Amino acid sequence: MPETVSLNGRILPASGACIPVSDRGFLLGDGVFETIRVRHRAPVAPERHLARLAEGLKVLHFGLLPLDPGRILADLLDASAVADGVVRLTVSRGPGPRGALPPANPTPTILATIAAALPVVTPARLVTARSTRRNHLSPLARIKTTSYGDSLLARIEADAALADDAVLLNTEGRVAETAIANLVFRLGDAWLTPPVADGALPGTARARLLDAGLIAEKSLSPAEIAQARAGFVISALTLRPIASLDGKPFPAPVTDAFVAFSDVLEM
Repeated sequence: MPETVSLNGRILPASGACIPVSDRGFLLGDGVFETIRVRHRAPVAPERHLARLAEGLKVLHFGLLPLDPGRILADLLDASAVADGVVRLTVSRGPGPRGALPPANPTPTILATIAAALPVVTPARLVTARSTRRNHLSPLARIKTTSYGDSLLARIEADAALADDAVLLNTEGRVAETAIANLVFRLGDAWLTPPVADGALPGTARARLLDAGLIAEKSLSPAEIAQARAGFVISALTLRPIASLDGKPFPAPVTDAFVAFSDVLEM
């Protein structure tokens, strides 16, 4: 459990942080969040995370926040002893009356926590989720919303299959992402990742690899990724080679790609 947090701009012990029982983030999943890697006491790619947070708030019609999330992030890092770890920045619409319709003048809750952690680089065993699919037509597929039900179902399914994560297909059967991260596959001579239009979250790590020209977007079918020579699970916190998919090993070595990706992602 984090020892120091920021709640609505106040730095305080985690044990003293209180959120109202009527908070819509708790009751309805009415909020967005970002997980930001911290390296040598500095956030990695903060501008990308804050831009995506702002886009999520726009999609959910939050309006302007009363506090600057970037300032909250900086203040928490200054107050914390964590040098290498992860910050989670969560914004909910705050307390409200019963019902789905948001209040006309909400008071958002802004919570930032920090914990020591290192990037996960061990090979990942994946299965294809059967219990749920990614709704690639929903605007929520393109933001990090606190409404995480489909990802939870997929992750529970993976755990029951003794796997580390689950590949989510969209409603038309194309590959989207895993329950918690983006995907990159080696097909032929190219490293390919599913496009946002197919339900892939516009991940910050994914965007950095695209900008560097190391990967390209392409719609992928389950049959295509089953024939991949290699693959990675990628996120702001993760660069994991894929060990297997639905029990089938991925045989190709990934050392060169791992080094190239790690350099760009500062892993």
